[in-house]
Amino acid sequence: MIDHLSDCIQRYPQLAICRDDIRGAHDTIAETFKSGGKLLICGNGGSASDSGHMAGELLKSFAMQRKIDESVRKIVGDAIADNLQGALPAISLPDMVAINTAYANDCNPQYCFAQLVYGLGNAGDSLLCISTSGNAKNVISAAIVAKAKGMRVIGLSGATGGNLAEHCHPCIKAPEVKTFKIQELHLPIYHTICLMLEETFFAA
Repeated sequence: MIDHLSDCIQRYPQLAICRDDIRGAHDTIAETFKSGGKLLICGNGGSASDSGHMAGELLKSFAMQRKIDESVRKIVGDAIADNLQGALPAISLPDMVAINTAYANDCNPQYCFAQLVYGLGNAGDSLLCISTSGNAKNVISAAIVAKAKGMRVIGLSGATGGNLAEHCHPCIKAPEVKTFKIQELHLPIYHTICLMLEETFFAA
């Protein structure tokens, strides 16, 4: 097994303070997948892009080849099966443009992610909330609804965690205060979580 977390901290020593929370995020999401649940991810602006980026790393091969269930091959045939990759169920809520714009037009846009969590989330699923300030109202509203539905809630924020921190366990607090510097640390954090999850579920 590759120690992706130690490798990340070797490359980004300032993230040593986040070690336990990064591991906790992996463990929480892994438990979700093992129990048949899915991961929802939300954030605004650059964090919306990070939501889609992370979901993409989970839905197909990332750093290793992922084999598919051979029972699927028997049903779909080799032509399709040879082009499928092992996947972990993750949904980026900001990427759902049609429903987000419809909801923002008809209702209070602050609750767009809360609505999606209410509609898509089930007890045992996880929600990853990304907010550099930790104070994005639409992200916090989504976290509140997720907890009400019995979901696990994970935060990815900046040095203080903001108001989001009280709604998440764990809340990974990248040790920076300027938005762009927080975002520069968010990428290696969620890449490491994805690498760890891939190792957990697809290592031979």
